[in-house]
Parts: sequence; structure tokens; C-alpha cells
Amino acid sequence: MGHKIFQMAFADIYPHYVNKAERKGRTKEEVDEIIYWLTGYTEPHLKEVLDQRVTMETFFAEAPSLNESRRQITGVICGVRVENIEDPLMQEIRYMDKLIDELAKGKKMEKILRTA
Repeated sequence: MGHKIFQMAFADIYPHYVNKAERKGRTKEEVDEIIYWLTGYTEPHLKEVLDQRVTMETFFAEAPSLNESRRQITGVICGVRVENIEDPLMQEIRYMDKLIDELAKGKKMEKILRTA
């Protein structure tokens, strides 16, 4: 049995990402850009995922194109190094958490999206 978060609706987690960013002066559009970059979803795809309340597991399993550059995401989130997480789904979730964290900490988008 996987972690509880695997069966949570992405639609329940998404507002937390947006709130975290907005509290730090960032935007929903920047959160969406991170999601598009990481997963390959587009705006209509993302709206559909939110409307259909797909689980986190399905969100990542059906991601159109997980960005190869996501492997460059390193560091600690929730006390664990993301590059050392063994469960593939949990690692994908923590990659997203880490990117949203970087956004909230004021990093430039090109650094967050590993294009610098």
C-alpha cells in the first residue's frame, strides 16, 4: 500500500501550492508554468485534471511528458534529499514540492526550471 498522498486528489493539493507561492509574492501562473515544465501538461490538460479530481498517482502516471531535466532537482524537502527518494511516485511528488518551495523562496524561474 502506498502513501496516503498517492490517493489524494491533485485538485486538493494544487491550491496549497498556489497559496504558498502567492503568500511569498509569486503567482498562480508561475505555479502553473512549473507544473507544465515538470509534467508536460498544458493549460487545458491541467484544468481537466483539476475538474476530474484525478489522484496524485494518476496525475503523474498520465503526465504527457515528464521533463528529463527534473533529475537535476536536488536538495532537501520534508527532511529528505529528493535525489535519494526510492519510491518513484513519491520522488515525482517531492520534485514538484521542491520546485514550488524554490518559487516561494524567490528563486528566478530560469533557475527553477533548470534552464540557467
